[in-house]
Order: sequence, then C-alpha cells, then structure tokens
Amino acid sequence: MTHDYLIIGAGPAGLQLASLLERDGRDYVVLEAGDGPGTFFRTYPRHRQLISINKVWTGSDDPEFNLRSDWNSLLTDDPDLLFTRYSKRYFPAADDLVRYLADFARGLNVVYGSRVTRVARDAGGFTVEAGGTYRASRVIVATGVSRLHVPGIPGAELAERYDTVDVDPEGFVNQRVLIVGKGNSAFETADALVETAAVIHVAGPHSIRLAWQTHYVGHLRAVNNNFLDTYQLKSQNAVLDGTVERIAPRPEGGFRVDFRYARTVEAIRVLEYDRIILCTGFAFDASMFDASARPRLVIDDRFPEQTPAYESATVPGLYFAGTLTQQRDFKKSTNGFIHGFRYGTRALRHILGERHEDRPWPATPLEATPEAITAAIIARINVTSALWQQFAVLADVVTVDGPSAAYREEMPVAYFHASGPPGLSFLVTLEYGPDHDTVDPFDVSVPRIAENDAAAAHDASYLHPVVRAYRDGEPLGAHHLAENLENHWDLPSVHQQPLAVFLKGLL
Repeated sequence: MTHDYLIIGAGPAGLQLASLLERDGRDYVVLEAGDGPGTFFRTYPRHRQLISINKVWTGSDDPEFNLRSDWNSLLTDDPDLLFTRYSKRYFPAADDLVRYLADFARGLNVVYGSRVTRVARDAGGFTVEAGGTYRASRVIVATGVSRLHVPGIPGAELAERYDTVDVDPEGFVNQRVLIVGKGNSAFETADALVETAAVIHVAGPHSIRLAWQTHYVGHLRAVNNNFLDTYQLKSQNAVLDGTVERIAPRPEGGFRVDFRYARTVEAIRVLEYDRIILCTGFAFDASMFDASARPRLVIDDRFPEQTPAYESATVPGLYFAGTLTQQRDFKKSTNGFIHGFRYGTRALRHILGERHEDRPWPATPLEATPEAITAAIIARINVTSALWQQFAVLADVVTVDGPSAAYREEMPVAYFHASGPPGLSFLVTLEYGPDHDTVDPFDVSVPRIAENDAAAAHDASYLHPVVRAYRDGEPLGAHHLAENLENHWDLPSVHQQPLAVFLKGLL
C-alpha cells in the first residue's frame, strides 16, 4: 500500500497536519519514535516552564481573536481542545502541553514506537523504514530540531550540554559556571542557578537581542532575563561578549577557557571554571535520509532549505511542517513556534490540496467594489490571529475578476509571489515598520507616529495593516493603515475611508 501522505513526527505540527487530513478524509499515516505524542516536550524546556503565553482572559468571546493570546493551542473546531482548558498559568508547565497533545492525538492515525531510520526516494515516491516498511507518494517531516547544535570549539566535548545537564541547582553550590550561548535556553539555565552558583558567566559572540524590542519571540524573553539584573547590579555574575576559543581541563579539576573578548583589544583572556554548559541551540537531524532523498541544508546546516511551498528545494515531494519551516523566516517571524507554525501547517494543507488533490485554495466570493472589499478587509484584520502571529509572512489575498472578487485567507506571501494569479490582486498583511527592531519602545524622547495618524501611517514602526496591490504579479502601490493602541483598525475616517479611496483608485 502506498499512502498519499506520510508524516514523520507526532509533535504539534505533525498532529496539526494529521488533524486537517483526517477532517478531509485523506489517506495518511504518522510515524512517531516515542510512545506518545509530543516527545520533545517531555524533556524541553529542561526547567519545565514554557515561554509560550497562555492568556485565558482577553475580554472577547471571539475564538479567532482569542488565539492571538493563546500560543499553545492547535487549530481545531472543538472548543474542548483548546490549551486554555488545560492551564490558567500565563507561562504554563511543559507537562500540561504534553497532556494536551495526548488528548489532541486521539482518533488520529499515529503509529507510536516507530523511529524512522531510512527515507529513500524513487520514481514511484518514497520508501520509509521504521521497524516496518512504508510507501508514500509524499513525505512531510515534522520532527522539529531534535539535535543539539554543538559549536566547533576545540574541547567542546568536555563541556556539559543543555540536553543532558543535571537541572538540580544543588549540584552547583559555590561553583564557578560558564554557560555558552545567549539564547533563552542559556538564560533559563543561568536563572535556575542564581541561588546556588558562586559565579555565573553567560558568553557568546553576538549582542543580546531582547524580544520586547525585536518582536521576535525567539530572542531573549523577559521571563528569562532576571540574570541581567544580577550582572548589572554586581552580584558576581556577568555576560561576556566574545568567543570561546578553547576549552581545556585543569590538572586540579575544572576547566581553563581561552576567551577572546569582542569589546577590547586584549587578545586572549584565560578564565577558569568548575563547570561549563553548552546552550547553543538545536538543529535538524538529517541522518535518516538516504542519498536519494537527502535535502540540502542551510543556516550552518541547521535547517532544510525550502521553497515557498514548504517543499525541499532539492527533493520533490518532500515537505516540512512545524519549527523546521522557520528556515523561511529565520529570526524574523514565528514559524519556529506553535503559535506561528500552526497557521503555516494549515497553509501547507491548502498547498497540498492545490497541488495533489485538485482542491483549490478556499475562497469567499465578494463584489468587486471598494466598499465590499474594504468591509471584508476591515472585518478580518480586527480579529485574525494568523496574520497577527505570522506578521509579514502570511497574507489574505483578494483577487479581482471583472465584477466579482474572491477572498482567500492565510496564504504565505512568498507562495503568492511564486504562483500568484493573473489580473488584479490585493495582499493584506500585518507588519511592523522596517526599522522596528532599532526603536526602543520605552524611550519617551524618541518621536513616534501619533496614534490614528492616517497621513503618516507608512512611517509607523508598530504593528499595523498593509494592503499592497499587484497586477499580473507586478506591484502597483501600497496603503498603510494607521496604528492604533488597542489594535482596532475600524475608525471610519482614519482606517475605512482612506482604504476605500486606495482601492477605488485601482479598481
């Protein structure tokens, strides 16, 4: 038997895609190495607190709007399968997510205890070895980034690793600790050791980037940055800017580190520690692929290269879902996280339907008038969670054909440009300004665009709607809607009328 779709991995992305295929009555199977879904989250994060927010109370009863503040739920029509039913904590426990995924997986065609050891491709499709042999026309890899990324530091093998280090802080009493890395896993680890370690240094070659400024949630989150206080308020801890050149054991125990500072002319400083922990991120494990199906890797070989359709750039029929798709928006938007890739996975479902099932992207008909299109856009942008979470990456698309128009939701912007329809189209996104990550939002001395200033909307740095027009793929113009404190873009004279005028000039 040859399956239409074979999904590798029963994490959030694999389950999301499986549920959509199940709803549509498609032929699929999910292979999962663990004995249950969500295996990654049984171990990570190591200190068991998620940094994906879980805001239960929003003041709204609109389920689409509420997903803006619910970063852990998968997309479902079942209100009992929302993560907000499983925890009330703003930063919930990882074990609650494992419990949620187990319930979500019920009724889906998942084969557990099936670790994939080989994926090969031939003219008829794919052969997948996982205890047994499976055949599939298409394979979707949803394994996430399961391999710790170990930097090429001489002596790195002597260090402990984030994935295996003992998380009991009592084991670090009165010790000098070096943590290599400046991401959330590094600061999560440092924060856990503040009460017991004598000295903690967090080191890396790049400046710390704070999520509240960059708007990229993979940068350092406030929930993990208490350590910065202990550094700047002189509590024997420090953030070191530079590179670890070499790690060597000391005869009396512990380690000697050759460190090259980024900020000084000093060539090398020798530093000594009792413990060293690598918190240097994760990467895609491509070891299961035969040469005939091995995807090309990019970004220091950490991710498979993908087309705008989430397909391997080098292996036709091999697709990716979940955090692996962050290769498309690396450190810019949210494909690396559940609250982003749940929508990318739904977009992948539409792409698979278009390509392999003669199933057009779902569309709602509209009259091709400025008033009708304006009303549809305003109604969507005030509740949409997909465009809100996947800013600048996903778009609603309005196509015009004579007196009629069609509204398609949540299409990847790059996919539109790769396969955009002929004629007149409008692309609707939510976006930050181009220099938003250089603006300190707490600096009152920096001039900002006034709220609801329609004339200056194109200079706004905060999140706001943008409508771009194309004819046969060529840009015709763009209209920015003024930013609003409450993110309500529905004021008649500020948002609706200027948009209608822009649309009328093109229609």
